[in-house]
Parts: sequence; structure tokens; C-alpha cells
Amino acid sequence: MIPLDIFHDPICPWCYIGKARLDRALEARPDHPFAIQWHPFQLNPDMPPEGMDRRRYLEAKFGGAERARTAYAPLVEILVKEQPKADLAAITRTPNTLDAHRLIHWAGIEGRQTPMVAALYRAYFQEGRDIGDSEVLCELAAQVEMDPEAVRRLLASGADREEIGRRDAHARERGVNAVPLYIVGNRHAVEGAQPTDLWLRVIDELAGREAES
Repeated sequence: MIPLDIFHDPICPWCYIGKARLDRALEARPDHPFAIQWHPFQLNPDMPPEGMDRRRYLEAKFGGAERARTAYAPLVEILVKEQPKADLAAITRTPNTLDAHRLIHWAGIEGRQTPMVAALYRAYFQEGRDIGDSEVLCELAAQVEMDPEAVRRLLASGADREEIGRRDAHARERGVNAVPLYIVGNRHAVEGAQPTDLWLRVIDELAGREAES
């Protein structure tokens, strides 16, 4: 298997789009060689633990309501086309994603990392749920067959907070400054929400190399 390391944040819309595009390629090539691992990168590492009002966050980020609408217009157009179930209007809070990344880490230990990532994206972008809320995270954990009570205890503790922070910081030290970012085979970096066709070409090229070896 070939490692495919994905740096992302579950509130990143381009990560959400990028995952959908990659998923379509993986579905078209079910014998793909990738072993996928998800890695933390917080878009807003200084976000208060309770998060903040979504509208206030966007207006502060882009310098006013009109600028926020202008900046988001191209994204909304792409989401409508590629992710018709997305409902940006349902999102009322921008959460701190540290706990979501902790949950993804624990899901990885149980071999449920990708389903957990999918559940988080669905909850945030389609259902407008606050994925910084511990009860929401416990419900999502149960959806992927993790023990919600064990997750509740872990979230209430400081378990792996420093580990997630260390991994996030290490990614930045290596030059990661935007997500999604994909590292193929520990060697090649692929930046941004690349189209499905690109991933199909990558998979086919890797398959051809394996056949020649």
C-alpha cells in the first residue's frame, strides 16, 4: 500500500470539496493502492473553546458583511454544483476544532478514521451542527460504532490535546500553511481540492508502476 497523508480541518469547505472529489476517484478505482491517514491542521487555532457566531466570524475575517458575501460567492457556486446536500445557511457557529481532531485521532486507533471524518463533514456542512460541542461529537462517534461513553470521558479529560497541538505545529514547521494538502507516498505534495480526473491519473500511474516492478 502507498501512504496518502491528508492534512485537513473538518470545517474547511475546500477540504470538504476535496474529499468528495477524491472519494469519487477511489470509488471508480476500488483497487487503488492508497492507505489513507488524516492529519490535524486547525484553520483557527486561536478560536475560543466555545467557538463563535458564524456571521460575526466571517465578517471579522473578511472585513465586513459585503466582503464576506463576495469572498464566499465562488465557493457557494462550487458547493451547489458538487455538494448539493451542503447547507451553509444552516451553519450558525464556527467551532474550535481541537476536540474534533482528537476524535479523529481516536477513531484512527480503532480503524474508523475515514468514516469519522465523513461524519464530521456531513454534520457540519449538511446539518449545520456544532462539531465543537462534546455531545455532538459523542453522537457522531456512535454513528461510526465507537463507544460514545468512552469518547465522552476522553473529551472531558486532557487526553491527546498536546499530541494534536504538536502534530499541528509540526505540519506548520514543515511548510503546511493551507489545507487540504495531500502527501503521496511520503514524497509528492498535492495542494488544494484537486479534481477527480487528477486523482484517477495518479492512481493509474501508480498502478502502472507497480505492474512494471
